[in-house]
Amino acid sequence: MIKVENIKKSFGEEEILKGISTTFDKGKTNLIIGQSGSGKTVLLKCLIGLFEPNDGLIYFEDKVLKKMNDEDRRNLREDIGMLFQGGALFDSMTIEENVMFPLKMFSSQKKSEMLERVNEVLKRVNLENVNNKFPSEISGGMQKRVSIARAIVNKPKYLFCDEPNSGLDPNTAIVIDNLIQEITHEYNITTIVVTHDMNSVMEIGEKIVFLKNGLLVWQGTNDEIFKTDNDDVTKFVYSSDLFKKIRDLQVKKS
Repeated sequence: MIKVENIKKSFGEEEILKGISTTFDKGKTNLIIGQSGSGKTVLLKCLIGLFEPNDGLIYFEDKVLKKMNDEDRRNLREDIGMLFQGGALFDSMTIEENVMFPLKMFSSQKKSEMLERVNEVLKRVNLENVNNKFPSEISGGMQKRVSIARAIVNKPKYLFCDEPNSGLDPNTAIVIDNLIQEITHEYNITTIVVTHDMNSVMEIGEKIVFLKNGLLVWQGTNDEIFKTDNDDVTKFVYSSDLFKKIRDLQVKKS
């Protein structure tokens, strides 16, 4: 579980986050959504420690991030998996070396033990016999699955995903969404996904936090988002004809 209390973040005179308070639940896919410039990525970077908030507290379970010493932060970093927008694989490394990289950084395992774990997570994301390939030799969807394997190789407690479906076709995006949710449930991870993809909201939005202009203006589930009377949310959700039709179907069902 991750809890944030009254998080504020400014750059110079510009206030980006204006007092965000919410809880990201363990064992669920927690989505942060909103228009460009709403503060999604800044909030994510505050959570992972890349930005220091000007005010407010971030709790990882019962520990306050700003009160952690260097050793505590290092231990926390070992518990975090990151799935970056572009995958962020190392082009000069093989798939095996990419996935093994966090183990080399944070564990003292023998090479044979690390290799066993690498093969385990590659199998979990439905990728086998690709160990010796380079990222350029596999598809974009396969690269994203490699990135997921690397993110979970250290058995993290927390998984952060920044626009995980960026650049993927709709079918592959659904596969990635479902894989993220399956892994979240299977390993009981606190997963936070920053996205603007409404398909992701529909597929895996177990908890959704909606930001606008640095404020949290709504939160709920992917079922509740179609029933809300919050004007900001409905304008965002039903900005296309497809979701207008979905709303009409939801209304008929209810």
